[in-house]
Amino acid sequence: MEYKHSRNQVYLINYHLIWCPKRRKPVLIGKIKDRLKTIIGEVAQEKGIEILALEIQPDHLHLFISAYPSIAIHKLVKAFKGRSSHFLRREFPHLLKIPSLWTHSYFVSTAGNVSNRAIQKYIEAQSKI
Repeated sequence: MEYKHSRNQVYLINYHLIWCPKRRKPVLIGKIKDRLKTIIGEVAQEKGIEILALEIQPDHLHLFISAYPSIAIHKLVKAFKGRSSHFLRREFPHLLKIPSLWTHSYFVSTAGNVSNRAIQKYIEAQSKI
């Protein structure tokens, strides 16, 4: 990973995010999984965030992103979860049986240049489980 530059900053900020559906329901499959990938990509593009890795399991997802320093991670998570919940529940009515699509909680970890590859390998290995 290379350092990124803006007009007055040099930075390398990467986050490993994990969150899951309410009650850990295994609903992230098939067309829902495909649509979720699209929505996450759209949000990332709007926010200027680079997706380094994304793996969606039936009951949780891993997202590894590169962000810039002036954006708060809780606002990014809110954008990803809020937009995806809104569209997925509207497009797939059976998801309305769950009180809310996502839990309120999430996992976040920062990663420096040294650990990037290790996290990417871990996320990619999730699809083999």
